[in-house]
Amino acid sequence: MLTQCAQAVANFDQQTASELLKQIRQHSTPHGDATQRLAHYFADGLQTRLVGAKTPSYSPLVSVQMSAAEILKAYQVFITACPFKKMSHFFANRTIMKVAENATRLHIIDFGISYGFQWPCLIQRLSQRPGGPPKLRITAIELPQPGFRPTERVEETGRRLEKYAKRFDVPFEYNVIAQKWETIRIEDIKIDRSELIVVNCMHRLRNIPDETVMVNSPRDAVLKLIRKISPDLFIHGVVNGTYNAPFFLTRCREALLHYYTLFDMLEATISREDEQRFIFEQAIYGRDVVNVVACEGLERVDRPETYRQWQARNVRAGFKQLPLDQKLLKKVKTMSKVMRYHDDFRVDEDGHWMLQGWKGRTIMALSFWKPT
Repeated sequence: MLTQCAQAVANFDQQTASELLKQIRQHSTPHGDATQRLAHYFADGLQTRLVGAKTPSYSPLVSVQMSAAEILKAYQVFITACPFKKMSHFFANRTIMKVAENATRLHIIDFGISYGFQWPCLIQRLSQRPGGPPKLRITAIELPQPGFRPTERVEETGRRLEKYAKRFDVPFEYNVIAQKWETIRIEDIKIDRSELIVVNCMHRLRNIPDETVMVNSPRDAVLKLIRKISPDLFIHGVVNGTYNAPFFLTRCREALLHYYTLFDMLEATISREDEQRFIFEQAIYGRDVVNVVACEGLERVDRPETYRQWQARNVRAGFKQLPLDQKLLKKVKTMSKVMRYHDDFRVDEDGHWMLQGWKGRTIMALSFWKPT
């Protein structure tokens, strides 16, 4: 029925679309099973598109109305149920530890720092390093938040991390850049070649427009900037998605498959009554679904690619892929069993990418690169 409704919306057949939406609304709810929840948010997207309403400005940092504490609580539930983030952060942070083994100064440039969930564990590990921790400098790069205080959330992240670093006696510096990523110049980042430099970008380059939106692809411009920074390590995590087609119907079908997997995953691992699950789905998946279904042009901010497409893009931009550390990969695979995650979660390797999936569908991928 959702596909039929999307077809009617695509044909500008308002009457049929409205009737189908009414039927979908009767069978969908954000508190039901995976299919009902998925249908609820897709119906929101289709309705928004149908009436041509303006969608709220997409912010990667979730709704401004939600406090970081609320999001943190909802994220906690997600991380307890699903190992994707935990595994990516573990693999990335251990790789940073290895590369920065003897560094006295470490500069992490994080494209899309969001709430900075990745860094407390690293700060703690750095504090236990034989011979003491390095001086840690984090350059937090974000898209500006809509409204009068474009850097508010990122500054808040910095204050949290600073407290954490103080607690573990790690010398710490934090700088913020909140602007369109393709407009950042290398001078803005204040590169110091005596530091060991790591560029980190977890699942967020998909929010940067590609060549289907603008002739000079901002996505390639960001990769060019990272190439100029010439980091000792570039960590690239991606959402493996095929729902970036310029054709609305194709995109809808692909998005349905992708998001069904995500809702199904939470359905199998978290109780339906869990309020935090509802908050997470609404704030993250719901927001993304509406963006993918209702928006076009620059307003459509969620534009993923498959890991193989990213592979080609990164190589074109002048990067060489590094092999995965097999010992670490083995650890990540056993993590899932030790932490008693659901049996349908999978970790695989393909062409130096660590792949994470649910029931045979690859959801996320992680890789490590160096400039050629």
